[in-house]
Amino acid sequence: MAKIVHHRDEWVARAREILPAGGLGNFDPGVFIRKGAGLRVWSEDGREFIDLLIGSGPMILGHGHPEVLEAVSEQLPLGMTFFANNSRAVELAEEICRAVACAEQVRFVSSGGEADMFAMRLERAHSGRDLILKFEAGNHEMSAETQMSLAPTRPANYPDAIADSAGIPDSVRRGILVAPFNDVEFLQKLLDQQGDEIAGVIVEPLQRIIPADARFLRKLRSACDRHGIMLIFDEIVTGFRLAYGGAQEYYGVIPDVCTLGKVIGGGFPLAAIAGRRDIMADFDREQVGAEGFLMQVGTLSGNPVAASAGLKTPEILRRSGTYDQLRASGKHIMSAASAALDGAGHAHRVVGLESLFDVVLAAQRVTDYREFIAADKAKGDRFNASLRSNGILKAPGKLTCQPPYPKMISTKSRARLIQQQVPCKSAFSAGGRSSNMQLEFPVTWFWPGPGLQTVHERVSKGTEWYRTLGRCVSNAATWLPADAAD
Repeated sequence: MAKIVHHRDEWVARAREILPAGGLGNFDPGVFIRKGAGLRVWSEDGREFIDLLIGSGPMILGHGHPEVLEAVSEQLPLGMTFFANNSRAVELAEEICRAVACAEQVRFVSSGGEADMFAMRLERAHSGRDLILKFEAGNHEMSAETQMSLAPTRPANYPDAIADSAGIPDSVRRGILVAPFNDVEFLQKLLDQQGDEIAGVIVEPLQRIIPADARFLRKLRSACDRHGIMLIFDEIVTGFRLAYGGAQEYYGVIPDVCTLGKVIGGGFPLAAIAGRRDIMADFDREQVGAEGFLMQVGTLSGNPVAASAGLKTPEILRRSGTYDQLRASGKHIMSAASAALDGAGHAHRVVGLESLFDVVLAAQRVTDYREFIAADKAKGDRFNASLRSNGILKAPGKLTCQPPYPKMISTKSRARLIQQQVPCKSAFSAGGRSSNMQLEFPVTWFWPGPGLQTVHERVSKGTEWYRTLGRCVSNAATWLPADAAD
């Protein structure tokens, strides 16, 4: 019988013996999560956290949403995977094509990394060209091509790429061009010089927390058309999150191909490449012949369990008022946080869009990676440490080694409210230690689950929550002198 272990330190010691760096390569290896329910998770040693990590993005409905659990439970006794076509996968592909503007056909894979890798290979196969253009700090997962200028510690001259990992041949590096995000002038000059060599451009419309300027995306689209270059939107993060139709609906700019993940799996491993029918035909040997055929096979691609969870999650998200309230919640938190930090004398920027954003402790604007890394990292580290010590599970803002997911997000579907007493303390106290001051009223947090049945009811309760959260943020900032963290 396996030994029962409850103490965190013992789990850490066991992990260090058997796992490289003592972890799974994702989050802080010192955090061991035992279970999640709704908007909360519990560690192996019994600590309770409000979960603003949300599994790095896929748990948009929270942990254990009853309707998703029901959909998965119905499929499990029927079979978990077949390595064959199944109706759930076809239905999910149909819904993706209805929702996503560029999607005429869909190919499923199991991870965002696979999706981005195959999308770039698709660009090369379809165009017959070799070069791929990406943007500095764009995170397109873990393939050799995408581990280029993801988080460079030293600046390079554009468009030279810098490998972010050992084990990548220099020949791969030479196949990647890098441009600054949101810089229309540089982009146009680069494409005028080398456009006829570039197979495709891959871009995150929201680069982690940095929004693309609408003009930038429009100019990128027109420049790609002018030079015969395929455009990929990496919507692993933004798909079904910025809007039901993702960034394409939000910005009104349509790529040739997009990649999807996270939300479409409902918490299970599932991702997809979606695009124009003539481009996706390269996955079909009968249409393009052996020479033009792009082989892609995956053991668990489109398995019916993940597809069942994926089908249910968009169904919940598209219900009336969901995205309006998600944006309204985010907008209020952004305003409240900014007002509180302004009042306390902290230089900062709230960077992102209403459904995906974070606080950056910098006075200057943040429109690209190099402006981001000019922020006060030490103060940011103290801020994140203090949040953790106060029961908020949030990835630290570490764009220098791994771009963060914005954590101040509020996701709701048929939201019901759980009231809990959350100590709201100074997030900037020295070394991440909180002050002893705390509020004496409950903060109301949304948990995604059944309960509030109408938009009116959700908005009414949301207004109450906004006021409470605003008081919490304002009081926390007021307690802190302007120079306390310096």
